[in-house]
Amino acid sequence: MNEAVDWRRDLGSSFRVALVQAGTFRSDAGAIFGPVPRLLWDRLVTDELDDQHRLLQALNCLLIETPAGRVLVETGIGDRIDEKGRSMRRYEGPWVVPALEQAGFEPGSVDVVAMSHLHFDHAGGLLAADGSRAFPRARIVAQRAEWEIALGSNPRLVASYVQPELELVRDWGAAGWAEGERELLPGVSVVPTGGHSAGHQAIVVRAPGAAPLAFLGDLAMRPWSANPRWVSAFDDFPLDSVVVKGSLFAEAADEGWTIVLSHEARHPIGRLVRDRDRYRYEAD
Repeated sequence: MNEAVDWRRDLGSSFRVALVQAGTFRSDAGAIFGPVPRLLWDRLVTDELDDQHRLLQALNCLLIETPAGRVLVETGIGDRIDEKGRSMRRYEGPWVVPALEQAGFEPGSVDVVAMSHLHFDHAGGLLAADGSRAFPRARIVAQRAEWEIALGSNPRLVASYVQPELELVRDWGAAGWAEGERELLPGVSVVPTGGHSAGHQAIVVRAPGAAPLAFLGDLAMRPWSANPRWVSAFDDFPLDSVVVKGSLFAEAADEGWTIVLSHEARHPIGRLVRDRDRYRYEAD
């Protein structure tokens, strides 16, 4: 990993982590904040709204190096999006493969690709433009429940998935289905959370002698996500999000976890701190 990475940390015991941003895109501000009144959130994002009232969202991917192998968390939007989609979402920057290569990380050396969930902005980089596997040696790990929903027929639940693309990697993904908590490599585990999507999961790194580090997916996409009551309109099961964020954030705050935010461009690494009956995010 070279100086092109956006952030890095040596956790000790031959565990290293680094954040690489696989581009950025724009998303409707009202949808991101869902039921939260604009009066409460408008001042938080005034400087990043564009002329169509959209927020800038980073596509944060996490590299995890362990003595047993390498794990990539998330793949971003990828390179197979058409020009209409690219323009509509203002998608810019290198997709995950060139972003990794610029950081000195060979995609062919990835052993596991762990997906928090399979929405278009997290699973879009599994295939290269020519249809080949972007990570030829890796197994994909997502929850079985996530695959079943993503390839299902419920029009409300599948709206955020790109089903034709997921159909192309169905068999590849099925080989790595997880059903519940699972250790991917020693010290790296996936923990099902639900909430944002049916099979949403967190990825937790527990290096010997170090406080845990966690990628909580879209349960913790931006700093304001630290309030468990603030859920997105993109959450398929918002009441579940509130409950699981309450318990998971308590554990993270009490144990001093390092938190990686999935879509935060400026301050993606930090901690959760108790704030009365809620939590706040403090950037490193």
